[in-house]
Amino acid sequence: MEKIKMRTFLLLTILFFSFGKVIGQKYTPHIEQGPSMIKYDPRLIVKSGYLVVPEDRGNTRSRKIKIPFVFFRKPGSAEKKGITLFTTGGPGYSTIANIDSVGYDSGFLKYGGFIVFDQRGTKRSGTCLDCPEIDTAIKISYKRNLPQKRLVLEAVKKCREKLLAQGINLSAYNTTESAKDINDLRLALQLDSLNLVGISYSGGLMLTVARNHPEGVRSLILNSPLPGYVNYEEHALFNINEALNQVFENCQADSSRKEIYKDLKSRFQQYFTTITGKEFSVSYLEKGTKDSLKINYGKSELLDVIINHLNTSQVKSVPFIMNELINGKHADYVREVMDGYFSGDDKLSRGMRYSVYCTEQIAYSNEKLVHDQELVMPWLSEYVFNNVDHEICKCWKVAAEPAAVKSPVYSSIPVLMSAGDIDPWCRPFYNQLIKRYMPNSQLLVFHNRGHLSGFSFQGTDFLQLFMEHPYRKILSPGNQVSVE
Repeated sequence: MEKIKMRTFLLLTILFFSFGKVIGQKYTPHIEQGPSMIKYDPRLIVKSGYLVVPEDRGNTRSRKIKIPFVFFRKPGSAEKKGITLFTTGGPGYSTIANIDSVGYDSGFLKYGGFIVFDQRGTKRSGTCLDCPEIDTAIKISYKRNLPQKRLVLEAVKKCREKLLAQGINLSAYNTTESAKDINDLRLALQLDSLNLVGISYSGGLMLTVARNHPEGVRSLILNSPLPGYVNYEEHALFNINEALNQVFENCQADSSRKEIYKDLKSRFQQYFTTITGKEFSVSYLEKGTKDSLKINYGKSELLDVIINHLNTSQVKSVPFIMNELINGKHADYVREVMDGYFSGDDKLSRGMRYSVYCTEQIAYSNEKLVHDQELVMPWLSEYVFNNVDHEICKCWKVAAEPAAVKSPVYSSIPVLMSAGDIDPWCRPFYNQLIKRYMPNSQLLVFHNRGHLSGFSFQGTDFLQLFMEHPYRKILSPGNQVSVE
């Protein structure tokens, strides 16, 4: 009899908690009004504040979090239709903190209303996953010439403990939840559907919205997107190498000083292979100080010099810089890299970046394959291509997102994508992979453009063409832009 009672009690307990979890998933997202965090033309109609949702939608006792947004539109424009929403890349950057002002004719306002929305855990959110300890650790490692990885891992553990002590569920900050946030904002504002704009990481975020909440998506505009279903860590060095090969091809075809840049590719690969494991030093004066430091650096910092210049405005300088580095002229370039490390990145919420990256990328990447890239490209071995890795994620200890996040997005939603052929991070290959499963997508590949390649060329506004007729085929204006 006692056993029957115990079994009944256990069954009721299980049902109670299971039912409670289901009930906990039923919530009503709502808007809390607040001041606009972005300057704007006073003629615009503006609604601003916070989306209020559970931090963990699957937990009945989850605390609420506030995520800021600003909704702009012109007088006379539709209030519910034709709205475009933008959130920035990273992950870990605040969208709102990176926009100074919005003018009357700014960007997407000519197509209708425009929403600037942050991602949970970033700088302007009610719950911010900041880890200033990390930047401090990096500076100390250079100042005292101490092992950087050890100091960073210690700082990661301290930051994690700090955030957990605040009651934050670090596993709740991921792409799936951010996609729900976007759809919940749409529902709370009673909007019919959205044109979603994503760049880099947020391109993958917008793909997730399209997969999980297709009823709320009119179109996708993706600038150098990183789809969440690729294992970036296993491709990272291949991506960089492919971008460098494009530079070598350009140099060989276009350079008027071929004797200077002769065999640049082989000389680059040979030099950066031979300096593997070597250490150099440079005198460096930190801004605001009087005494110079002796900074030790190596191959990774020298590769930073080159990769930092793989962008649309600076790519033409890359062959010259390569020659300089190969000839031992490091100092000025390394000091520029140090300026970046010593100034830190006060716009990045590293904890949010760790949570997203560890749950979606690192949790599914194969460490052996990550390492195997170095075996076939020894000139890129030892390069620290990301500030998140397996060791950091082992310290951060967050739950992996469901395996479904690693499946391609199948959708008939119209998509406009842009890629640059010298982008070292989000290669055209990723765009082509997205396009493969989305038949109403169009891809623009720009020659000699880097990350965030944009949507215009010599007076042709591809974005306007797409927004007016999202299913109409776009034609290329010349050989500098291919349309796929």
